[in-house]
Amino acid sequence: MSNKNFYITTPIYYPSGKPHMGHAYSSIIADIFARFKRNDNFNVFFLTGTDEHGLKMQREAEKNSKDIKLFCDELSSKFKELTNILHLSNDDFIRTTEERHFKSVIDIWTKLEKSKDIYLSKYKGWYSVSDEAYYDEDEIENKNNIKYSKISGSKVEWVEEESYFFKLSSWQDKLLKFYNDNPKFILPSSRRNEVVNFVKKGLKDLSVSRTSFNWGIPVPTNSKHLIYVWLDALTNYLSALNYPNTKDEKYEKFWPANIHIIGKDILRFHAIYWPAFLMAANIPLPKRIYGHGWILSDDKKMSKSLGNILDPIEIINNFGVDQLRYYLSKEVSLGNDGNISLKNLTDCINNDLANNYGNLCQRVFAFINKNCDSKIPSLGKIEKEDKKLNDEIIESISDLRNLIDNQDLNQYLKKVINISFNANKYFNDQKPWSLKDKNPDRMNTILYTILNQIRSISVLLNPIIPIATEKVLKTLSIEKANINLESLKNTKKLKPGIKLKKTDILFKKIENDN
Repeated sequence: MSNKNFYITTPIYYPSGKPHMGHAYSSIIADIFARFKRNDNFNVFFLTGTDEHGLKMQREAEKNSKDIKLFCDELSSKFKELTNILHLSNDDFIRTTEERHFKSVIDIWTKLEKSKDIYLSKYKGWYSVSDEAYYDEDEIENKNNIKYSKISGSKVEWVEEESYFFKLSSWQDKLLKFYNDNPKFILPSSRRNEVVNFVKKGLKDLSVSRTSFNWGIPVPTNSKHLIYVWLDALTNYLSALNYPNTKDEKYEKFWPANIHIIGKDILRFHAIYWPAFLMAANIPLPKRIYGHGWILSDDKKMSKSLGNILDPIEIINNFGVDQLRYYLSKEVSLGNDGNISLKNLTDCINNDLANNYGNLCQRVFAFINKNCDSKIPSLGKIEKEDKKLNDEIIESISDLRNLIDNQDLNQYLKKVINISFNANKYFNDQKPWSLKDKNPDRMNTILYTILNQIRSISVLLNPIIPIATEKVLKTLSIEKANINLESLKNTKKLKPGIKLKKTDILFKKIENDN
């Protein structure tokens, strides 16, 4: 058993509507990193789930005349279903309405009260029901006599009520020191700069309870107050590890988390509030917060009013889940907003998947089926061209690991696709079809070498397009236990004489109407 542990989370999704492309993107990215680490012999814990408390959820249930718990069950199930549709490899699905979560939140609150980081006062200010967030006066703008958050664009309302406050202001200097001592705690660097500049302007104490609704976790010492949804929700990362039992195997193995994958719109909660809560409760901080950009459609943020929403489930039904996973990974630079379109999706599928990787697999398999009785050929004398191809894989492993560790998924993909391009070129240049009669031993060596390349490329693409690559590896009789990076160093892994298992066309070319 490996002693290398890796804990990764998606945002905790607020299931007020059906899952959209932003949810799919966060989940796919987290899944890719989780799968890569498993293939690199790490013990991985991958968490996703739903945040179900708060005023917004209560109002939606009332609007639909539904029991709130049953309403949450119904909405959460759609997000749980999404994990299957996206082919996620998550180890757990946490819900904030679960008993295990209640225990964790109550423990955190009790610790904060005990340390005197929480006090009772009165709150006056602007509150967004949609964001479950409080905003300062300078973060508000007026449009047609309606107040909106400048940050999210959501409508805000004036709130006056008794509230418990967390002494966020007293953690300002400690947070700034932590950011300075841990420069890669927040990535990309542009997000880090945003957070640092915000904190330097001065932090105000944070309202952490509400009395105006009744759907949430009550304050243990004052039941008329509910614990603020973000103090509640963020604790999910601990409750999934059976916190507050710090002797639990899961907690000991996986906390602190290696990385929280989140959207930039909830960066403040994760990069300021969350570490401050943990510091005050004397709990180790996660190692990294990665704030990715928004998914745009035709250069605009997706919205119902613009009619530019791309439904991930609809796209999967029309194009395939591997196709969507690959496209989002390649097309969207992880730290930036990404513009997507059906035309670009089609081009990406055709050029990268059908014409490059898919074409390589199908050509080689078809040739071996026809000329080698569908059997993996024997490996003869290795020429410099063969060695060069094998060495490219072996020499790239360290670089590929570093790219994943720095969440540079775009460069990772470019590197792997370039390896696939070079494999196609090798096959074309070596012309095994011209050697069957005059030099069959050389033909066999070329075919063995290219099959090993297909194996290696499939292992490297496996985190991104797991369905197609597992089909290919099954064709080569590679067991799941051997889908790992270390196996790529063995260029003689394939067993001569083994029959290739039948496989269908991996990626069909799509006719582009444009």
